[in-house]
Amino acid sequence: MRLRTKLRAPSTLVILLVLCLVVTVLAISGGEYQMTPWQVLKVLLGSGEGVENMVIWQWRMPRAVAALLFGAALGLSGAVFQSLTRNPLGSPDVIGFSTGAYTGALVTLTVLGGGFVATSVGALVGGLLTAFLVYLLAWRNGTAGFRLILVGIGISSVLASFNHFLVLRAELDVAMAAAVWGAGSLNGLTWQSVAPAGILVVLVSIALLASSSRLQMLQLGDDLCRALGMRVERTKLLLVVLAVFLVAGVTSLAGPIAFVALVAPQIARRLGRGSKLQLVPTALVGALLLAGSDLLAQRLFAPVQLPVGVVTVCFGGVYLIYLLNRRTTRQ
Repeated sequence: MRLRTKLRAPSTLVILLVLCLVVTVLAISGGEYQMTPWQVLKVLLGSGEGVENMVIWQWRMPRAVAALLFGAALGLSGAVFQSLTRNPLGSPDVIGFSTGAYTGALVTLTVLGGGFVATSVGALVGGLLTAFLVYLLAWRNGTAGFRLILVGIGISSVLASFNHFLVLRAELDVAMAAAVWGAGSLNGLTWQSVAPAGILVVLVSIALLASSSRLQMLQLGDDLCRALGMRVERTKLLLVVLAVFLVAGVTSLAGPIAFVALVAPQIARRLGRGSKLQLVPTALVGALLLAGSDLLAQRLFAPVQLPVGVVTVCFGGVYLIYLLNRRTTRQ
């Protein structure tokens, strides 16, 4: 049984990596300038022609890379929050951290009139302030997971109403851009916009993976962790800050993309056939989910490209209904 488990982990990672590659090749082969998957592979291997190189590397690759990086980031953040709350509903979009990051970006965009850099900083500040507020209101000699979720849902509802108010009072062109961006969109991304957010996501993801042992220990319970010498609340706060950085980094560029953080950790657990937290498979599942959703967003109503958040909301809503029904049936 142990041998089968050891063999399963590498094979699962390889399959997920291959699926990510296949979806990425399919995504960057379509569009007004059609290419075959073989042509795409030739370009990726350095054997493409001038026009093909420009179309793929300058126009389509930034979006494909963003889908993979941002999906992985959302998956990791969801794994952190679900582990800390010990609840499959404990994801940043449910708790309200994604909404808070969107609020910070909206305030910067509609009230302060900031540009791209200012909007990105606003999203980061909004996410961190929301996390601090939720953490503070949920504190009762420590943070209980269920209380954190309930407080987060309440804060998220208030912030969502405030976001609607900001969009309604904004100028028409700003309001339209904010509404499309608020649905979660990867349209129009360039290397200049993807690079800063991508670097932030990669660095924070590495820090989070380095802290995975602490996250694993926290699943044993707060009392046992304290007995082993861990400063539980400080460790939780550090992990929350790292996860919020991931969410804010994604939201600052693509808007609030819902349900990837909710679904990816659960799928990764089922692939591993166990309850143990698995960060690397979760990141790959998140990348695959967002890349696949973006492929559907590009192809379903071509040449019209949907915001990727529309697709993730559709499959995420179905999964949420399934999850709630499953928990109700168990009870």
